[in-house]
Amino acid sequence: MFAVYDALIGFMYGPLNIHWLDIPWQPVATLGTAVAFYIGFKSNASYSRYWEARQLWGAVVNSSRTWTGRVLDFVRTPDDNYGYDSAETTAHRRLVYRHLAWVNALRLHLRRQTAELWQTEVVPFLLDPADHALGQTNNPPAQLVVRQGHDLRQLSFDGMLTEFREVSMAETLRDLNNHQGACERIKNTPFPRQYAFFSYVFVMIFALLLPLGLVEEFDHRVALGPYHVWLMVPFATLVSWVFHTIEKVGHNSENPFENQENDVSMTAICRSIEIDLRQMLGETKLPKPVPPVADVLY
Repeated sequence: MFAVYDALIGFMYGPLNIHWLDIPWQPVATLGTAVAFYIGFKSNASYSRYWEARQLWGAVVNSSRTWTGRVLDFVRTPDDNYGYDSAETTAHRRLVYRHLAWVNALRLHLRRQTAELWQTEVVPFLLDPADHALGQTNNPPAQLVVRQGHDLRQLSFDGMLTEFREVSMAETLRDLNNHQGACERIKNTPFPRQYAFFSYVFVMIFALLLPLGLVEEFDHRVALGPYHVWLMVPFATLVSWVFHTIEKVGHNSENPFENQENDVSMTAICRSIEIDLRQMLGETKLPKPVPPVADVLY
């Protein structure tokens, strides 16, 4: 698009000799500087949103390991002999698998895929049939955290969890709630539309004016030969393309939870968490890591 437009300007200025098209280069250069600052700010702010989202999912990974470690260490029968009996193993597996359900439910919740994939992506980790209906709620991952809290209270009542250990595990649940809330803040607060809209408008205005300012500059370069005016076309096209690409990069980084190729690879992270936690439970039949699709992890 830029090349065709710039070639049209060059054809009108050169062969058709329509010289009233040219404008002074100084205002175009000033506009280009302003646009560069504007789209640079947008790209930087967009990347900050992406990087915060990635940091939050890194915190989810760490909290997941902390939760599993506390489940294995804290949930014990009253006559604990430093081994695992069937009651402990059942409780450990239920709590850890429900956490795996929470991780995947959070991924689906952020991608707005809860209704379609709940049965295949989350239900297999819910060992308590009473949890299966949570997929019909407005916020399934939040409900799963509540269910974890109820389970901790029941374990405390059954004597498998001391009061101090229950409080410590409840703090981990609080951390998970904080991670989810921060992710929802990014998801539900779009990038300000004035920046998203006007950055595109400013880039297009600059791209329209750029060949009008460059054509006279190249016309004055007599040493370049009789066809020097046409050199404006590749240079103007290159500069316009660079500005447009920077603007598009910022636009594609605005929402890091849309399941696009440049977003946070939540599917791969969820699988990595599943492998780690199931290994901590002593399981040996583990799923494989999520492979990249066309060199992209989702």
